[in-house]
Amino acid sequence: MAKCEICDKSVNFGNQLSVTRSHISKRSTRTFKPNLRTVKAVVDGQPKKIKVCAKCLRSGKVNKA
Repeated sequence: MAKCEICDKSVNFGNQLSVTRSHISKRSTRTFKPNLRTVKAVVDGQPKKIKVCAKCLRSGKVNKA
């Protein structure tokens, strides 16, 4: 399953709206997937490959190996 191992961000569900002349004509469900990257990081003193979202990488929550 697509999930960040740091913040547990995973797939969300919502509606995809079809707008025609300021009127919503159709609704269909869609998925919002997290922007995951596979990174070699230090976990418990050992280098390990983990899946991390881009937001956690930018904010510095991950110590790269």
